Amino acid sequence: MKAGIAARLTAARLNADAPRALASRGATAPRGSAPVAPRRNRGRNVLSVVVMTLAVGLVATLAIPSYAFDPAANASPEFARSDLQTLKFEEAQTVDVSADATETAVARDNYDATTVEELEAAKAAKAAEEARAAAAATYASYSGPSAADYLANPPYPNFSLQQVYEVGLQYQGVPYRYGGADPSGFDCSGFVMFVYAQFGISLAHSVRSQAASGTIISPEDAVPGDLVIFSGEGHDGIYAGNGNVLHAPYEGASVRVQPIWDSVYYVRLGI
Repeated sequence: MKAGIAARLTAARLNADAPRALASRGATAPRGSAPVAPRRNRGRNVLSVVVMTLAVGLVATLAIPSYAFDPAANASPEFARSDLQTLKFEEAQTVDVSADATETAVARDNYDATTVEELEAAKAAKAAEEARAAAAATYASYSGPSAADYLANPPYPNFSLQQVYEVGLQYQGVPYRYGGADPSGFDCSGFVMFVYAQFGISLAHSVRSQAASGTIISPEDAVPGDLVIFSGEGHDGIYAGNGNVLHAPYEGASVRVQPIWDSVYYVRLGI
């Protein structure tokens, strides 16, 4: 654009200088020629017209970017709105939300990664719980042998501490019952008395008497089947190994295995 303007200005200057050149030529013409009158006023008028034309053109050129672009008129086909877009805009659906609508909290499930060992442990725990429930239902109306009956005819004449523990496990799920001494309900010493009676070992229905019926051993020597006597001799059970006890705990609970939670000492019977 700048090159065009420069060209126009150069042309204007040439037109303005033309009368002067002619006048000079007229001054040096031969004496016999007729003199030519200078046309200075005409040259100035031409120059003024040219300058005005250039000025108007320059202003028009600079003004074009501010108002000459019309997106709708100058849009090429690739920028024009398609029929599909027009349909989307003009036929678009609207959604009206009632003022009575309330927000609802969205809950998301939480999943925790579980190892095979954890799954197996959970499966075993569930099976044990089901077995305890079945045992409780079975023994609720127990009418079988008593501890005295077993002493008269023990089903396990060969004494084994490990077998004592295994027999005791059969009664998991039997509910605690104060003074109970059979599978319809056990208290702590009644449970120990009933299990040991099946091996021909007679015990009183008393924690203190049971503790005095055997030999105190060190915790390191204790094995499943030994007696666990709690501090104060107010509670006892059968040792389950690894710091656990098999016992009838308290009202509302049932025979179970759990970690030892208090000071204890161990007593071995049958020696």
